[in-house]
Amino acid sequence: MQVAELNSEYLGVTNFQLMEAVGAKAASEIIARMPKGKPNPKVHVFSGPGKNGGDGFSIARHLTSMGLRVKVTLVSRTAEVNDYAARQQLTAILQMKESVEFEAAHDSSQLKAIEAELIVDSLLGTGVKGPLREPLLGAVRALNKSRGFKVAVDIPSGLDTDTGEPHGDAVKADLTICLHKTKKGLLEAKQYVGTLVVLPIGIPLEAELFTGPGDFKVLWKPRPDESRKGDFGRLLVIGGSENFTGAPAFAALAATKIGTDLVYVAAPQKTAEIITSYSPDLISIKLPGEHLSPRALPELSRWTSNMDAIVLGPGIGIHDETADSVWKLISEAESLKKPLVLDADALKVFGRRRRKLRTPCIITPHAGEFAAVAQRKLSSEIELNKEAAAQLAKELGSTVVLKGHVDIIANADGRVRLNRTGNPYMTVGGTGDILSGLAGGLLAQHVEPFRAGCAAVFLNGLAGDIMISEKVPTITPSALVDYLPKAMRYCIEGPPYPAISK
Repeated sequence: MQVAELNSEYLGVTNFQLMEAVGAKAASEIIARMPKGKPNPKVHVFSGPGKNGGDGFSIARHLTSMGLRVKVTLVSRTAEVNDYAARQQLTAILQMKESVEFEAAHDSSQLKAIEAELIVDSLLGTGVKGPLREPLLGAVRALNKSRGFKVAVDIPSGLDTDTGEPHGDAVKADLTICLHKTKKGLLEAKQYVGTLVVLPIGIPLEAELFTGPGDFKVLWKPRPDESRKGDFGRLLVIGGSENFTGAPAFAALAATKIGTDLVYVAAPQKTAEIITSYSPDLISIKLPGEHLSPRALPELSRWTSNMDAIVLGPGIGIHDETADSVWKLISEAESLKKPLVLDADALKVFGRRRRKLRTPCIITPHAGEFAAVAQRKLSSEIELNKEAAAQLAKELGSTVVLKGHVDIIANADGRVRLNRTGNPYMTVGGTGDILSGLAGGLLAQHVEPFRAGCAAVFLNGLAGDIMISEKVPTITPSALVDYLPKAMRYCIEGPPYPAISK
């Protein structure tokens, strides 16, 4: 849901609007389902400092407007409520001194006995990982000791969204109002969830159908102080030939921009020397000969086992010896279980006798390459092409990123997304290599292939859209690489975004 919320903002539906919808709809649901016999129960809302806490503030305000007596406890300091929408909701609560009793408790020892008949849990949402810590742990235990009717907002605080297992402790709710869609873990945790109700809150279908900034933002990890070289991935790009020196360089440079710690480029010796001149950020591995051949495989084997992911194909050529070597490298990646991106010439080689892949893999065909690999032509209908991409992904056991006017990202498990960033100025050589490098860089950082494909294709197109929004007259791949950090910053920091043109 976090991705959908962030992508809603990109589509013009703000987090504040969603929070308002949660407040109004959840308050009505609570009124309809609260135990009979107590016409005017005391309500106690427990909020954390994040977005889930903001939902709680909104619910409290709406319950008050319905005539209920409401107390709000923020289990944090008011200064720690940093989300913009949650901060707005808190500001409203702080102005309602006549109708809402408010307290902030940043230490669980400050929590008082709960006397309310109706308790709303909006302490924590779906992003929780690891054991609960104070003061939230103390608040969860206090809620569980209470005899009041407990309502969890979205998910009982402390419950793992995916597994339904508690992070040490979790709220045992009588009613869980799940927002937007059912979370998988809720179906496995009846003893914590109680009655489950799913509440639509106005997230547009397009926020999940199309990629958006949320697809990248949720993957972006701040670096811990104790980080060491290599913690954020090692990527090997294998490509290049006498006539194509830029392709592997663009792929590798894109991977460095997306935060991959160490990026190696393996290419024939003369090509590798030229690639090194592109940037000192790249580590070159010089292979014998003028094209990839079996003579290079022993040298490559020395490196592949130490990599977190491999990009195979940019500018590699289709010499007979190269084709032979591509298959051996695919088999080696499979035996080592190394995530793989197959692009360009390697994809052409693979298409000649394609088979199911036995390692996590992303393939990035354009329409012609797709037709060769899938052995079917694309349609002019996007729905038919979605089906074709999904079918190929299933057959290969891989993620397919089908490049086009609207890109299609399809996964072996049936997930399909669309991407509409990018523009006609990007129809130049090298932009596809940048996409492969972004996808490979994310794989090297241990991102699951489908999510890596979605984030990479959005980011690649967004960088091009930013260039056009800044009136850059033409797009070159080297300039596009330089705009990637700006596109990343747009995703991380939020709007304003370039206009959606498709």
